[in-house]
Amino acid sequence: MFSLVPFRKSALRPTVALTLFGLAVATVSAPITVADAQARGGLDVSQITIAPNLSHFTLENGLEVVVIPDRRAPVATHMLWYKVGSADEPEGQSGVAHFLEHLMFKGTSTHPNGAFSKLIADIGGRENAFTSLDYTAYFQRVGKEHLPAMMEMEADRMHNLVLTDEVVAPERDVVLEERRSRVDANPGSRLREAMDAIMFVNHPYGSPVIGWESEIKALNKDAALAFYDRFYTPNNAVLIVAGDVEPDEVRRLAENTYGKVPRRAEPGARLRPAEPPLQGTRRIELEDPRVRQERFSQVWIVPSSSNAESVTSEALDVLSYVLGGSSSSRLYTALVLDREIALSAGSYYQATALDDSRFAVFGSPKPGTALPELEQAIARVIDVLLADGISEDELARAKHAMVADAVYAQDSQTSLARIFGAALTTGSTVEDVQSWPQRIQMVTVEDVKQAARAYLTKEPVIGYLKMPKQPGPEANDASAQTTEERS
Repeated sequence: MFSLVPFRKSALRPTVALTLFGLAVATVSAPITVADAQARGGLDVSQITIAPNLSHFTLENGLEVVVIPDRRAPVATHMLWYKVGSADEPEGQSGVAHFLEHLMFKGTSTHPNGAFSKLIADIGGRENAFTSLDYTAYFQRVGKEHLPAMMEMEADRMHNLVLTDEVVAPERDVVLEERRSRVDANPGSRLREAMDAIMFVNHPYGSPVIGWESEIKALNKDAALAFYDRFYTPNNAVLIVAGDVEPDEVRRLAENTYGKVPRRAEPGARLRPAEPPLQGTRRIELEDPRVRQERFSQVWIVPSSSNAESVTSEALDVLSYVLGGSSSSRLYTALVLDREIALSAGSYYQATALDDSRFAVFGSPKPGTALPELEQAIARVIDVLLADGISEDELARAKHAMVADAVYAQDSQTSLARIFGAALTTGSTVEDVQSWPQRIQMVTVEDVKQAARAYLTKEPVIGYLKMPKQPGPEANDASAQTTEERS
């Protein structure tokens, strides 16, 4: 249920779960492939709209609904998104959003003892949930004939959750074990957590989604229910239904299920403390015997797609692609192919966030290359880009590849639902998502240069993931001598 940033291996760059516009699902009047588009004379970006057959409406109680018909298979993806994540937690209760996500599977007064999950298993469906900094989502993928039951039961647990100390305490132990196995036992996760903490010192993005161990231990039934009663209300949620469905039928079902749930609260504006400008260098080195591959990371705070001006977000997306988003990118070409000092090198931009986000570069050195040497080599690549910008050819290739990714991604019904859900819970609109290809096409070489100079010239947060130093022959001799003297 809890996950860190996933990776798009095909593009050699990570994207936020799911990056709002970096992994867009596009369709035209009917699904097409890149080959189809090229056969027709190339990708005509002006004709590409993400989910043009989408329906969008709001129920009287404030629930926002998006319906995306996809009739290639008789299945439906049903996702309910809440506009609340770990960055909305009360001070001192880090992890309560993720903790509540776990507890939502325990049962309601109408469907007790995990009846919802049991039904999904019985009908051969899939379910899961995930919590991020800015949102929490629950989803099921089932045969389309079971969609009414999913909507009825998900609407039921929006306002009828039943919690007792007998179910809360064991689940808290489950979350603590999840933290130990996924974070504490994983050096890479510990480094990311530490880098976030020193990057966002005032903003809640500096706290981990899963929570700090000491604060998880203090969570209880009252904390979970208070969070539930404040944020789990239809006027703070977005319903996404994608699949072999009719929009009018989904509207009728939504009104008969979710439409009966009262507005339980008014969560209010999502105002978070601003992050002051970084002063000085912030650097952290984590050494652990479990490290099998050393890694260098460098991260800057940048605007997200929700708060960026003009085409800044799109320019950052193009910048990340040109700098380190593919096997022909500048970092990969210079460090992996030409100089052969790195096993991997790349960059990514996390566009999807309610507040400021991250732009990062990373690399893993080849044996024999020290991390400082790799850091300096990456800095030289960035310095050249800052001085000269990118070429028109690089810009054109990046745009084509990014839009092609969007066309390819249409095959995933779940990805399409996740893109719209993540967008609508972080301040973007349906129109923002649908018009992404056109906005990417508007980016110029000068836009990319300005974005790079505006943000990559600031002080980054730097992280080293290191293996312990191996003792040399001299150290072994000294150790043996010391042992002999003591004996």
